[in-house]
Amino acid sequence: MARKRRGARPALSEVWRSYGLSITLAMLFVVSLALQTWTGWNDFVAEQRAIGQSATAFGDGGYVWRWGESVFENWQSEFLQVFVFIVLTTFLVHRRSHESPDTDYDVEASLRRIEAKVDALERSAVR
Repeated sequence: MARKRRGARPALSEVWRSYGLSITLAMLFVVSLALQTWTGWNDFVAEQRAIGQSATAFGDGGYVWRWGESVFENWQSEFLQVFVFIVLTTFLVHRRSHESPDTDYDVEASLRRIEAKVDALERSAVR
């Protein structure tokens, strides 16, 4: 069996297997932000042409202000709410919340009771 060297770089397949969800979500985030930026810029340019002004990215009336407002509104209404929900749910699951029905605490307690009864039966059978 080959041993891994300390500090050796992991293979791409190992990275994908370990962090595939994070990589996929990061790529989806970057693509959606790029599309939002591109479509917003096209809309901004069209509006500026309609009023006879040139479109600029920076400055007092630049696109960056509209872009920042749009991104913040989007994050506020979608990403942050979902993120907070996931973080709180994870925290509550770890803290043995009553809101978390998928816990194994009852099963573990039942197994301990069964093991105790089996141990008692084995001790009484040995005598």
